Amino acid sequence: MRFNMCVAALACFVIVICMQEKGHGAEGPGKELGQNHLAGEKSPYLIQHAANPVDWYPWGEVAFAKARKENKPILLSIGYSTCHWCHVMERESFENKKIAQYLNEHFVSIKVDREERPDVDKIYMTAYQAMYQGGGGWPLNMFLTPGLKPFSGGTYFPPTDQQGRAGFLTVLKTMHSAWEEQGDEVMSSADRSYASRLHSVSLVILTIRSAH
Repeated sequence: MRFNMCVAALACFVIVICMQEKGHGAEGPGKELGQNHLAGEKSPYLIQHAANPVDWYPWGEVAFAKARKENKPILLSIGYSTCHWCHVMERESFENKKIAQYLNEHFVSIKVDREERPDVDKIYMTAYQAMYQGGGGWPLNMFLTPGLKPFSGGTYFPPTDQQGRAGFLTVLKTMHSAWEEQGDEVMSSADRSYASRLHSVSLVILTIRSAH
């Protein structure tokens, strides 16, 4: 299956980022050896992923700053605790050490509970639907620039290529190659598309706030 690259996903939105309250997104006091940055979060869905080999971060400035500093794209994965396919993808892909290693090396991975952050979910689900003319669902997996602008995405991915459908590792490699070879073009195209629509867009303020 061809995995389409899309730039400037939110044709009707400009995302205005307001800085988070100090402290959210940092390693919590409950972080233990072998756990990622979700340890200490309050969401049961996020805590469930704290032992994944994927180096997950919660939504916040710590993750954003890392992506900017290392010039890496962001994998934003949104789900919720009773989502069947979210749990399937965790078991198949996010607990897979080979996939986790590739993610940790080439991406900054952010996990969001849509029930805790419906504002984040709404913006990126709208982005997905603008990219692919509708549809959507969870888990929602979006690839973002370090400036949080989506350039591609999908929902559930199987771990390996199946019946003409790209597996998650294949998708990750495609995204990484595109970023390495066309990263500047992806970002500049997104910026141009946003600027060209400033006369008609609706401004959506995405507030980065503490979970507590």
